[in-house]
Amino acid sequence: MASEPGTMTRGRRSRGSFRAGHRGRAFRAVTGGLAAVAVASLLAACGNGGAGGTVGASHPAAPSHGTVLSVRRLPGIGAVLADRSGKTLYSPQQETHGEILCTGSCLSFWFPMRVTAGAALRAPSGVTGVLGTIHRPDGLTQLTIDGRPLYTFRLDQAPGQAHGNNFTDHFGSASFTWHAITTSGAPARAGQQGNSTGGYSPASGAPSY
Repeated sequence: MASEPGTMTRGRRSRGSFRAGHRGRAFRAVTGGLAAVAVASLLAACGNGGAGGTVGASHPAAPSHGTVLSVRRLPGIGAVLADRSGKTLYSPQQETHGEILCTGSCLSFWFPMRVTAGAALRAPSGVTGVLGTIHRPDGLTQLTIDGRPLYTFRLDQAPGQAHGNNFTDHFGSASFTWHAITTSGAPARAGQQGNSTGGYSPASGAPSY
C-alpha cells in the first residue's frame, strides 16, 4: 500500500503531461493554420496587385496626357493656337508640306515648338486640326498641326501678342511668310493682323516698326 501514493502521483503527472502535450499540439495547429491563412492572403494580395499576378514586378508610369498647347482669342484675328504659356504659334507658308527650311540664323527669331518624342499629344477643346510631330535636321522633335511645323516668335514678348502674323522675313537666300495658326490648323488670313508688322535685321535682332 506504501506504493499507492507514488502511483497516484505518477498518474496525475501523466494526465498533466497529456493535457500539456495536447495544449501544445493544439497551439501549434492553430499557429500553423493562422500562418497558412496569412501566407495565402499575402499571395492573393500580390496576385491582385499587378498584371499577370507577378509578385514584385515594376510597372512603368502611365504617360502624361496633359495638353501640349492652348487656345487664345486675339482681337482682329480670332482663335489661334498658343503654347502653354500663351505665346502665339506660327507656321511659314514655305513649310506647309512639312519640309523644314527654318534653320541656322532663322532659329534666332523663330523657336520650334518642341515636344518629347513619343509623347501623347492632346489638343484642347475646340482644336480640330490633327496634331503630329516632325523630326528636325538638328535632332529636335517639333509639334505640327495638319503637317505644319509650329513656332513661337522672338518679338512676341508677352502672351496674346501676334507680331509675327502675316510677317515676311529673309535669312540668307530663304524667304518666309509667317501666319498665326487657327484652331482648324489653317493659317489666319493675310488681312487679319493683331499687330502692325515690319522688318528687323537678323544680324542685330533689332525690330524696326
